[in-house]
Amino acid sequence: MSAEEPTTIKLDQFLKISGVVGSGGAAKVLIQGGAVQVNGQLETRRGRKLKLGDVVELEGETFTVELDE
Repeated sequence: MSAEEPTTIKLDQFLKISGVVGSGGAAKVLIQGGAVQVNGQLETRRGRKLKLGDVVELEGETFTVELDE
């Protein structure tokens, strides 16, 4: 893996790419509103860096982080 390839992704970007939200603003509202958990812990930082295998929970749905290598 080269140094330029990301091994993490920010929480708000993950929610957008996963199709959970339509915009970064919507992600911000959900995250800062306390609606998102990462690995079972409440997360209010939209810049939280997720890594391979992290589990994001939102509104009863669970998403596992899978990064392209």
